[in-house]
Formats: sequence, structure tokens, C-alpha cells
Amino acid sequence: MSEPRFQRRKEERPQEITEAAFAAFAEKGYAATRVDDVARRAGVSKGLLYLYFRTKEELFKAVIRSLVMPRIDALTARIDSADMSAEEFLRGPFMDFVKTLPGSPVAVVIRLLIAEGPKHPDLVQFYWDNVVSRGLATITRLLERGVVNGEFRRTQVNEMPHLLIMPVVFSVVFKLLFEEQSLDTDKLIETQVDMLLAHMKGELS
Repeated sequence: MSEPRFQRRKEERPQEITEAAFAAFAEKGYAATRVDDVARRAGVSKGLLYLYFRTKEELFKAVIRSLVMPRIDALTARIDSADMSAEEFLRGPFMDFVKTLPGSPVAVVIRLLIAEGPKHPDLVQFYWDNVVSRGLATITRLLERGVVNGEFRRTQVNEMPHLLIMPVVFSVVFKLLFEEQSLDTDKLIETQVDMLLAHMKGELS
């Protein structure tokens, strides 16, 4: 027997509010977004919104949990279960994953944190703890696997896995500063991965 419509609607509300919050943050920025704006977009009262999210900060964290963290979880699970070499993974699933980021909600969140993060260090810390540090740890494990398996020599890339995701950050900054200028982010990502692989394999000094 299916659940009553009002019950299903109640369970969907947090996600609908989160999606409305993301749309408002993307359009207006974090500081300029009011809780009233989010409630109106979600089609709920301000009082009802506060039943689910007590502060605007909680709304922003909910956006990260809903739209960003699942991507990291999926990448981690795929790396941990992949039956392929580290290089094959970097050239395949990893590159496919990274190429989706510049046009995804992740890029919007990064842009917001770059623009407004200095005034909201707690949100920056939350993003670091739950997204960046976890992503870097996952990439580090993949690179270490490549070293152990004899695919790669140990290089500074093992200590700085940030190099593999820098094209994404650069593309966000580039678009933020030079909105009307085009940038082939796929080629940028491919070139960076190619160069790092060549270095780790000893093909570049």
C-alpha cells in the first residue's frame, strides 16, 4: 500500500528546501540570500523552514551534504572497489569524474566560498573537513596504490594530490574573473593528468 500523499510530501520537504537554498545562493550569493527567499522558492512558510534548518548556515551545510558530498562518496567507493591499475583509473573514471565538476553544483559552492569564505570561516572549515580533505585522502590512496604496484615512482605528487584537482579550482577562478572568455576545461584537465602521469612514471624529470 502506497504512503499517503501528504506523508510523502513531508519527507520530501528537506530536499526541496535544500534545492531552493542552492538556487538562491547561486543567484544571490550567501550573504545576500535571506531565509525568506529560500522559503518562497521552496513554497513553504518561513516557520516551516526553521523546523528543518535553524539557520542559514545550516542551509548552506545541507547544500554541501546533499549536492557535493555524495560525489566524493561515489568516487571513494569506486576507487576502493576498482579492479584496474592506478593509471587506468586516473585516465578513465577519475578523469571522467573531474571533468563533470566545472559545470556542477560543486563549482558553484567553490565560487561562493572563494567570494565570501573569508567572512564565514566556519563554512570554509566545514567544506575542508567534509569535502576537500576526504577527496585528497582518496586520491592519495590511489596514488599510493600505483607506487606499491610499481606503476609510479614516489614523487611530490604523492605529497600534493592537490595537483590533480587544481584544474577544477583554476577553471572556477577563471570563470569568476573572466566570465566572457572561453576555457576548454576538458583539455585543461587532460593535459594536467597527462603531465602528472608522465612525471610519476619517470618520463619527465
